Amino acid sequence: MGNVNLPTPVALAGGAICVLGGYLLGMVAGPDQAAEATATVASYDDAQSQLCLTGKGIDGTLCGTWRRGAGAATPARGDTFRFVTMSPGSSRAGDGHAAVTLIYGDVVAAAR
Repeated sequence: MGNVNLPTPVALAGGAICVLGGYLLGMVAGPDQAAEATATVASYDDAQSQLCLTGKGIDGTLCGTWRRGAGAATPARGDTFRFVTMSPGSSRAGDGHAAVTLIYGDVVAAAR
């Protein structure tokens, strides 16, 4: 058997099909995209970055540690807040650590 060389366009097309297939597989089997939600600020503790939110789509009150971007406005009670949340994992019973919820977002409308 001799060496078989593919023409360049066929090799490029094969590579493009592999990349496209990987992208489509990642979109179908990959993690869901975080959906932004909007809520009302119930309270904010600046010393501990503890933010509590209420509103549609939240059962009761959602509290967590606010991770702010540079230059973000400090939230006040009644402000409208757009956010996504991340829970790195829940604690196991008896390990002495509480589950942490991280809130990423910013004030979109100040209360009047």
